[in-house]
Amino acid sequence: MIKILSISIFILMAFIPFLETLSRILSFNNITASQVIVQHLTLWIGFVGAIIASNQNKLLSLNRSLLFNEEKQISFITFIPKLVSFLVFIALAYGSWELIKVEYQYPIDIAPSIPRWLAQSIMPIGFLLMAINILFNSYSNFKHQLLFVFITFILFFSPIIEIISNILPIMPIALLLILFSLLMGAPIVVGLGGLSIFFFWYDFTPIAAIPTEAYRIVVSPTLPTIPLFTLAGYILAESKASERLVKVFRNVFGWIPGGTPIIIILLCGFFTALTGGSGVTILALGGLLYPMLKREGYNSSFSIGLITVSGSLGLLFPPSLPAIIYGVTAGVSVKDIFIGGIIPGSLLIILLSIWSIRNRSITNLKGTSFNFKNSLISIWETKWELMIPVIILVGVFGGYSTIVETASLTLIYVFIIEFFIYKDIELENLFKIIIQCSCLIGGVLIILGVAMGLTSYLVDAQVPMAILNWVKVSINSKYTFLFLLNIFLLIVGCLMDIFSAIIVIVPLITPLGIYFGIDPVHLAIIFIANLELGFLTPPVGMNLFLSAYRFEKEMSEIYRATLPFFLVKLFAVALITYIPFLTIYFL
Repeated sequence: MIKILSISIFILMAFIPFLETLSRILSFNNITASQVIVQHLTLWIGFVGAIIASNQNKLLSLNRSLLFNEEKQISFITFIPKLVSFLVFIALAYGSWELIKVEYQYPIDIAPSIPRWLAQSIMPIGFLLMAINILFNSYSNFKHQLLFVFITFILFFSPIIEIISNILPIMPIALLLILFSLLMGAPIVVGLGGLSIFFFWYDFTPIAAIPTEAYRIVVSPTLPTIPLFTLAGYILAESKASERLVKVFRNVFGWIPGGTPIIIILLCGFFTALTGGSGVTILALGGLLYPMLKREGYNSSFSIGLITVSGSLGLLFPPSLPAIIYGVTAGVSVKDIFIGGIIPGSLLIILLSIWSIRNRSITNLKGTSFNFKNSLISIWETKWELMIPVIILVGVFGGYSTIVETASLTLIYVFIIEFFIYKDIELENLFKIIIQCSCLIGGVLIILGVAMGLTSYLVDAQVPMAILNWVKVSINSKYTFLFLLNIFLLIVGCLMDIFSAIIVIVPLITPLGIYFGIDPVHLAIIFIANLELGFLTPPVGMNLFLSAYRFEKEMSEIYRATLPFFLVKLFAVALITYIPFLTIYFL
């Protein structure tokens, strides 16, 4: 039932903006409140996807180990993070229910006959079902499940927390429990949600403030692009599009000595820009690209390093989801961020390509002879997929459609060419792809929502102003600030996923950027470029773990493989940071 609901929501999200575009072009009547409906469908797909992800133990975490596996006996090491996760979701469900009660008393319609509380009802239901999934996935013994419920009841409906807080330092205890849970594999949303809940409770603020902020960010006007573009990327990744694109790039660039790495850099950048997640690119394309490099004589270390690093290259190009989220969070034009990312993104690709071509650790540096006829044939065979960037660029920058409508058109276009023209995707596989995409989208959107609650607390506590005042006293040079910002963002990038980092960190650094006279678009590009690099920063960069998982290698081997590429990207990030001309040239 929940999977059918997920598929239905995606269909509505794809076709409502599409029909809106057609009605405007053909001068038909518009769909009433279509934009608002799509925004609230984003809320629904986020929670529905998160429910599916929690049931399949796929909520995003910092640890590759699966925490919520059924255990017959209680182990203290896993019991604590499981219990903390359960408590956090129950608390968020309660806070969401409190929000619904207020909305029900003072109803506001988001569309004809659709009250806002009805659209928000998925929030308490979603959090509650996630808690139930954790409960039943963790232990098979009914007594152990009952223990979870009993502890929750005691903590929520007895004064035990107040008694403990009078005896022990409750804040460090709570922080240690949350940190321990994250290290043991609890979802990222549990860490952010746990911190938000604890801070609001400690400050005597209703927990309903968290789902209120979550609702506000998730129904932002541009956020529907996340599920739409991501599903388009998933369909492309599951089709034979990558094989056709490899053939095109091989014929066009294969004459260059070391041209295959350039092919992989361009291909990975293309898929990462569409899916918004470098991990998706590594997992989806690694099995195709690694054997291709090995067959052409590239050694294992170079091949793994190249694929791992290339997985995060597309985040500065349209329709990069981090760029969209940054724009929404910081109040910066998403279109300007895309324009500003053209030269910095191209610089990253060029520098990595040059290093790959000149690298002498590979055993095969001979290029193939260029064949104009074969190049034209391969381009013609792949013409439909090569048109995708054109559609996105024309839609976003040409002013013919909004960014959400462009995402809708892109998704429908990708579906048509892969399902009807190339016939790579069967209907049964399409449904599986939608469910897989829903899991990722759900994991990302609830992280964004809960992280917004934490950000709201930090803003109310005037943390950004405190940081700004400290910086004014301690740092006098703009370039010193940029240097320290780079170090800080590298640490953030290797400890947090990019989506929650944007929500939590951007409000903290935005006032600093204004104080030092840094262009808002330049600050956005600096942030995203550093987070790209953070994915590769030892010891806990997320892409390093995903690469170790995909290629079944030890972490030490992954570190050695990615280090040369890391240094090249570090040099590129330094250029992007200290030469604002690269970002603002086209603005």
